[in-house]
Amino acid sequence: MPGRRAARTTAFAAVLAATVVSMPSAHAQPADDALKVYTDLTREAEKLSQDHLKAQGDLSKANEIVVAATEAEKKALAESEQFRGQVDVLTEATFEGARFNNISALLTSTSQQDFLERMQAMNIIASDQNEAVARLDATLSAATKARSDAATAASAAEKFAADVSTRKVAMDQQVTTARSKYQSLSAPQKQTLAAPTPKITVNAPAGAAGVALTFALGEQGKPYVFGSNGPNSWDCSSLMQAAYRAAGVSIPRVTYDQAKVGRGVGRGEIAPGDLIIYYSGQSHVAMAVDGTRAVHASTEGVPVKIANIDSIGPISVIRRVVG
Repeated sequence: MPGRRAARTTAFAAVLAATVVSMPSAHAQPADDALKVYTDLTREAEKLSQDHLKAQGDLSKANEIVVAATEAEKKALAESEQFRGQVDVLTEATFEGARFNNISALLTSTSQQDFLERMQAMNIIASDQNEAVARLDATLSAATKARSDAATAASAAEKFAADVSTRKVAMDQQVTTARSKYQSLSAPQKQTLAAPTPKITVNAPAGAAGVALTFALGEQGKPYVFGSNGPNSWDCSSLMQAAYRAAGVSIPRVTYDQAKVGRGVGRGEIAPGDLIIYYSGQSHVAMAVDGTRAVHASTEGVPVKIANIDSIGPISVIRRVVG
């Protein structure tokens, strides 16, 4: 009996030890889960980065409107002064005795011919006066409208400026969180993220789409940085903008606006150079290499690389920029 009890005790201890060893630590996190958490954090950071860039663009446009409206007001006021001077001259002449009417011409003329000439001259002067007054009114109205437009744009600019600040704070916090998570990853996990795909070249089609694709493929291996605008590092949308800029085509800076350029095409119609906008929030973009692959700047820690189109994320829209 004692021998059996000892054997059972030994066996139980072995099972318990094996169970303890096999149970995950309360603080441990599987490698795949850690990478997923990092991916989710960077996806949100990318969205907030696009939000911040959009707000900056809105602020810039509002400031441009303020400047244009202010210049329009200055121009209108300058023109009004010109016509005001002409009106003043004609008004002063009237006060000094000039009478721009038919009776005045008749009473002061010395002959029928003189009467006709005076009539013609007075009609011209009266017409000039009326035109000067009308143009003075028009320029003053234009100045008033321009002043109102400038005030409205200035108010909008203040709101956009506040929006920029708010979104920058949110972006910075999220980027910091994502970068902290990246630093907590193991060396193999970081290597998995940083592993480049084999660089490829393709026979790009003729035209702007082909030039843009060639540019984007030439950036393979360069790092992603939130909000970066090249040329040594990129975010997803700045790479697309630069690629089409190289082809002489201007497209917006942020994914939300890139999702509206050109025309929409279906998944089965996709062609090299098409922009593929991902996620319901349209916060990521890639460029089609062919019907199955795309080149994109993915996220920090991952170089510009080639990926399967459908593996990047859920597709929101596909836009053909030219053609």
